[in-house]
Parts: sequence; C-alpha cells; structure tokens
Amino acid sequence: MAVIENGAAHEYKPQKKKKEETAEDKRKKKIVPGSLMKALIRPGSGDATPTDGNQVIYHCTIRTLDGVIVESTRSEFGGKGIPTRHVLGKSKMILGLLEGLTTMKKGEVAMFKMKPELHYGEDDCPVSVSDTFPKEAELHFETEMVDFSKVKVIGEDLGVVKKVINEGEGWELPREPYEVKAWISAKTGDGKLILSHTDGEPFFFTLGKSEVPKGLEMGIGTMSRGEKAVIYVKSQYLNQCPFMPTVEGIEEVHFEVELVHFVQVRDVLGDGRLIKRRIRDGKGEFPMDCPLHDSLLRVHYKGMLLDEDRTVFYDTKVDNAGQPLEFSSGEGLVPEGFEMCVRLMLPKEIALVTCPPDYAYEKFPRPPNVPEGAHVQWEIELLGFETPKDWTGMNFRSIMDDVDKTKGTGNRLFKEGKFELAKAKYEKLLREFNHVNPQDDEEGKEFLNTRNLLHLNVAACYLKMGMCKNSIEACNKVLDASPLHAKALYRRGLAYMESGDYEEARGDFNKMMSIDKSSEQNARAALLKLKQKEQEVKMKARKQFKGLFDKKPGEIAEAGNVDRADQNAAEIPGKDNQDNTDISKEDDIVEDAPEAAPPAPGMGLLSRLWSTRKNLFISSGIQMLVMLATVYLIKWLL
Repeated sequence: MAVIENGAAHEYKPQKKKKEETAEDKRKKKIVPGSLMKALIRPGSGDATPTDGNQVIYHCTIRTLDGVIVESTRSEFGGKGIPTRHVLGKSKMILGLLEGLTTMKKGEVAMFKMKPELHYGEDDCPVSVSDTFPKEAELHFETEMVDFSKVKVIGEDLGVVKKVINEGEGWELPREPYEVKAWISAKTGDGKLILSHTDGEPFFFTLGKSEVPKGLEMGIGTMSRGEKAVIYVKSQYLNQCPFMPTVEGIEEVHFEVELVHFVQVRDVLGDGRLIKRRIRDGKGEFPMDCPLHDSLLRVHYKGMLLDEDRTVFYDTKVDNAGQPLEFSSGEGLVPEGFEMCVRLMLPKEIALVTCPPDYAYEKFPRPPNVPEGAHVQWEIELLGFETPKDWTGMNFRSIMDDVDKTKGTGNRLFKEGKFELAKAKYEKLLREFNHVNPQDDEEGKEFLNTRNLLHLNVAACYLKMGMCKNSIEACNKVLDASPLHAKALYRRGLAYMESGDYEEARGDFNKMMSIDKSSEQNARAALLKLKQKEQEVKMKARKQFKGLFDKKPGEIAEAGNVDRADQNAAEIPGKDNQDNTDISKEDDIVEDAPEAAPPAPGMGLLSRLWSTRKNLFISSGIQMLVMLATVYLIKWLL
C-alpha cells in the first residue's frame, strides 16, 4: 500500500513571491506519514489527474477495517446509486478525499485508509455526519473516479455548475428577456432520462419568464451560440415550470443543452415600455460595432400603429421613393425611442421596436395619421453608418472648424429646448479637447477661450434643467483657469441665485462689475432681480410665521401652511421675471436663460431662508436650539 504524503521532492525553481496560506493549506498540514494510505485496486486511463477547480464525480463506499459497510453511494450497498459530485477547492470535503482524489485517474478504483483526523474525526471538520457514525475509528474508503473535468461554477452554493462539451461562437450571451432556441434533454443523477427535446424543433422559451427551471436558465445565460454543455442543477434551483412540471423527489438533474440560437430582446428603459427585438442578426460584434456614438445613419423603416390591423403610417420604401432615411444621431432629428434603439443595432440588422407615446411622437412632430397618445411599432433596418471624423492627424485649424460645426449644432438644440442633447454635444467636444495640443500662443489663447465657452454652455444647459449645483461646478472649471472671467461669474451668480445662495450670488455679481466695467449694466440688473427674490422670500416667510407664537403648543407644526393665493400675492407686480441679459455678444455662446431656471428639487421656502442666513443657524437636532433659531428668524423678518 502506497503512502500519500506532503513534501515530495521538487526540482529547483527560482523563488517567487510567497502566496498567502489558505485554509486548505493549513488543513493539509495535518497529513502526516501513515495517516493516509492508498492501495490501487484498478488502474485508470490516461495520465491526467484532477486539479484545483475541477469537478470530480466519484462513487465511494466506506467500511470499517473488519469490512463492515458504514455508508455507500452504490445501490448494491444500500446507496441511491448516484455518484458524489464535488468541485475541488470549493466544495466542503473531508481532508483525506480532498488529498486522495487528486492522485486518481479517470476510471481508477482505489482504497484509501484514513486515520480519524483525516475523515469525519478531524477537528472542525466541514462535513457533518450522524451521531452513530464511527468518527473515531480508522476507516477504508473504496473510491471509483467516474469522471473529472473543468467546470464553470454558476451558483455560489455550487447548486448550478456547467461543463462545456463544445465551445460556441462569439462572446454575446443571452440574458433576460432574450428569446432562446435550444436542444435540451434532462437526466437524473443516476442517468435516468426524465425528458427530451432533441427531435423536431428546438425548444423555444424567453429568459426571465420562468418557462424553464431557474438553474437551467442560469446555466444557459452563460452559453454562446452553438455551444454544447452539461448543466448540473441541484434541487434548490429546480422549480415547477412548463418545461419540467414535476420536480418533487428529484435531488439533482443533469441538463444536456445545445444552444441553437437566441434573439436579442432589450428592455431599453428597464420598465417594459420600450422594447427592441432583433429580427435579423446584423454583421459584427455587439456592442463594439454599434453606432453608440454620434454618427450619420442610413435606415429603412416602417411605422405601424398597435391596432388590430397593424396599420402602416409610413414606409420609407413606399413613401420616400424607396430611398432610406439619413439622419445624424444626437441631434433630435428622429423620435427619442427610435434613436435609442438604432444606436443598439448592428449594420444589416433588422429590429422590431415597440415604443410608448412619450418616446415616440408625444414630444416630436406627429405624422397626421398617427393618433395623439398612440403607442407605435417601428420595423427598422440599419443599412450602415458613418462615424464622425477622428481628429488624429488633423491640424489645429481643421479641428477648430469641426468644433465650430458641432458647437453650432449644440446651440441649435439649446434654442429648441433640447438641453440634454445640447449638453451632450458640448461635453463631447470637451472630452476630445483632452487630446488637442496647441502649438503656439495664438492657438493656445483660442483653445482656452473655446474651452471656457463650452464649459459655460454646459453650465447654461444645467441651469435650464434646474441642476444648479452642476451649473456651478461647470462655471468653476472656467474660473479655475481664468479667475477673472466675467461671463463665468455672471452665470455662476445666476445658478447661486436660483439655488437660494443669495450671498454667493451677490458676491459674484459685484466682483463681475469690479473686473469688467462694460458688464456693469447686466450686473446691476442681476442684483436688482436678486433683491426682488430676497424680498419675495421675506414676504412669504412673514405670512408663514405670522401668529406663530399665538398658537397653542400642539399647533406649532401647522405654522408653515400658507394659502397659494397668498403666495402669489407676495410677488412684486410690474416686474418682468424674464432675464434676457447677456454680457457677451459672441455668436458661439449660448445666451443666458431668458427665463428663471426652476429651483433644484427639494429647495423649498425654508431651505432658501436657511441658505440665505446659513451662518446664523447650526443644525443640532435639539429642540431648544431649533426654537431659538426660529425666534431669531422671526425677529430678522419683522
């Protein structure tokens, strides 16, 4: 009988960085000479033996030294006839088999003689047995290595494991809610066939709809087209479903799967309203070969209403003299849902898009034969696309000409009220500017001025979108590079004013006048508007706190209730709330918002008061301090 020990001789190799000792390494130190013995009963085939991470499938019969059978996986010895399945390095195993199985070849039968400390008698053994099990006895483990192979562990609890038989093609994998076609058969752990879908047509199902067991769905979600695999699924991942209506009493199922095809179905918004379904595969790899960035696109499309007759309201092949539609993405030239889905298509792909009204024609010019509020469906074929010019190798003048063109598009989108799209144009140019290197002082000055203008246009977009904090941050990027930039101070002042930070706004407007006398008129107009806003806040606050201390103690929580008509009455009559001031007349700068941007979400009246006199209050959470702060506020208002 051979002895399995640690410490076998190794040829000299250069020292490598010492690996951190694992829990298994510490366990293996318990193996001492004579504690684990192996006797070969039947040799296996080949030279390979299992390694860490391999799945091992083996039968095992445990006997006492006088031949009494304690436990077995074999049916002839009282077991279920199902071999044990473990993943070396991941499954909980007794120490003797963890070490001994790595010495076995496929088909080999061996007897392992183990001391108690190498099986279930080990201190802190990770595998539990019944109280009647002879844990303190020396035992024989007759083991047959049925099979071992590389596997992919899908379930963290080893409830789903996949063994690849034939590799597939491509790297795109199916996921919810993709539509899948596959040949599938299912067997129990002892090889009994449960069901088979291997004749006629492949089994068709949609991921995420519980049409197949959860574990099978998890395994198929890791497969590529044409891949063949065995997916081992334990009972906790076997649920009743149309594919497998009976699961009771089944501990484990081995699914043999060949993934024939899958159709990409994308829930673009994540709420089931905008769905893109690929009808014909395109050319290339998703998503690398999709027009994700702004591009010139050529498409044929057919628009249909979602009525019983699927009424066609437009078809480029009929209504456009057979010519495709050409449009530049990122410019709001087609409905938003249409563009979002085309960006996810490959050249030559055909997709069916189902779109809700708010992403179709609710915010876009509606064709005369499309009813208001209609859900629509587009059948789209992406013929091809051209990406924008790469600035690599272009001279500075050509780059700046291209910048002017894109910036002009952004300005148009801003004037059309498409602030998100406009912002994306400006931000794209700013990203590209990271790779532009002016060659002399004149180019450097033009580069700096243009970059500042782009940041200010981004700030204007944020201001229109009610995102004052982001607008301030964009202005700060200009002021970091040019601290005396009057335009940046003005726009940041507007953002401060709309967010209720009146002192900061006043500081920016005053500083603007001190560094640029030509801007004095606009700065004074902004200061006047700032004063009006402060007066409005005070008037509204007086109404809110009027009679506050006349209330009984239990009524103080209602002090903030103000009638909407009273709030409107607080506005100063005769003043135009629009702000048409602009301290720069350069054509390439977006004009400042003609209307006051909405306040940031959650910015109420008390929040504005707090911001205005924030140095006078400290939020402590103590009731007495809150009351004192309130008294101080009333005195200030009155």
